[in-house]
Amino acid sequence: MVVVQEKGEIFFFYRPKVDKEEAHGPDDVQRLYIVLRPESSERCVEVKQDPHSGKEGSIHTDATSSSSSSTSGNNKGTSKSEGGRGIQEVNIEKEPLLRLIVMGKKSLPDLTKKGLPYWGFVEMVTTNIEVVKTALKGDEYDTPTKGHRWNAGARALGEGIYRIIKHQDNEKWGSKKAHTHLIYKLKFPREGKGEENIKNEPQECLNIEREGSFLIQIKNPDQQQGQGQGQGRFRGLASRRKAVFPAHLQGQFGKLRYSPADPPDFLNYEGCELLLISASDDIEEELGLELETEEGDNDGCSDLVKTFGETASTTPLFKGTWA
Repeated sequence: MVVVQEKGEIFFFYRPKVDKEEAHGPDDVQRLYIVLRPESSERCVEVKQDPHSGKEGSIHTDATSSSSSSTSGNNKGTSKSEGGRGIQEVNIEKEPLLRLIVMGKKSLPDLTKKGLPYWGFVEMVTTNIEVVKTALKGDEYDTPTKGHRWNAGARALGEGIYRIIKHQDNEKWGSKKAHTHLIYKLKFPREGKGEENIKNEPQECLNIEREGSFLIQIKNPDQQQGQGQGQGRFRGLASRRKAVFPAHLQGQFGKLRYSPADPPDFLNYEGCELLLISASDDIEEELGLELETEEGDNDGCSDLVKTFGETASTTPLFKGTWA
């Protein structure tokens, strides 16, 4: 049984390492980002973190501080928790909701190695597209030990559509309990046709296949890190950076270390830790679903470019080469 819980747009970006103008291979990559923009779900209204919590909250605090600094002289954020908390309802069919996810190993798990888990976390959640654009831009900063340093802006790597689905297949995964998948199919980069020679080297090196299916599991923020083998080997975020889920979400874990992403609202909290576990590179064969992207004959059809403008270099997206 397959139930589509959420669908929308998916974008992939990478950022070169600190002080590098561009990347020439996977060893030059500092971070791999996934941006999910849900457009519809089982419920048009999703629950997300309070906009005054997490990084989203720090932006509100900075704006308030700037506007009141002339009179107060000193207005500092005092929250000890950096993770998302609280509740705000968002109608994803009427306003944008974006999740910026960081993958710990700077790539997706190899789909040829079924059952391979990679850890990641939700870095940012916002209804303001400009906030994500700012996060993807380059910046400069000073450190006491290494002096002046700079980050290059992110590079656009892939664009497509995604679904989060609830699936139950006792024979394949040996469990009566339903699990959740994140599945996607790329629109860009386009597949080479005729005389076109699109290498897609960055995508291949970072395991961004044309389509993919991953089991997605949410880590219980209240569980202490386990020792030894298995999923417990992922160190995870510091306590202050972890999400603080509302009771109706936290209660779904019970005493378990991981839970399916059911509902997808878990992903609407900064500091939400997750596992993507490689499942299949053939969605139709595995799940009986066929994802269809809108065909675009030119780069102007890119929703990534329409959404993020010139924030990120599009050389990897359209030419399939490193930048």
